[in-house]
Amino acid sequence: MQICRGLRGATTVQENEREAILSATVELLQALIAANDLDEADVASVLFTATPDLDAAYPAVAARQLGWTRTALLCVQEMAVPGSLPRCIRALIHWNTERAIDDLNHVYLREARKLRPDLAENE
Repeated sequence: MQICRGLRGATTVQENEREAILSATVELLQALIAANDLDEADVASVLFTATPDLDAAYPAVAARQLGWTRTALLCVQEMAVPGSLPRCIRALIHWNTERAIDDLNHVYLREARKLRPDLAENE
């Protein structure tokens, strides 16, 4: 029986430039797809966040570039918490799957590994 699970991932970019944001987001999504054998048909929606210092592109555009044309996508701004990781893009994929919660492979790339070192070690 499939249930909806939350699959997480995050990455960072060096600069607030459209191509940097899209490239990093494509890399993140491809890593999540590979790590979980993810199929767009099983994805209910994806919520992307970007820190306030990133506004040159919507991360969701990267999902469209990968062919995710039927999936509901939403981009929002991450909270501006003092001392938080700068230039960070996060993704929360709502995934219909039969996998147990302990069998999900969350992906943290680049400087975002600092957010969840316990999960980044498993990559």
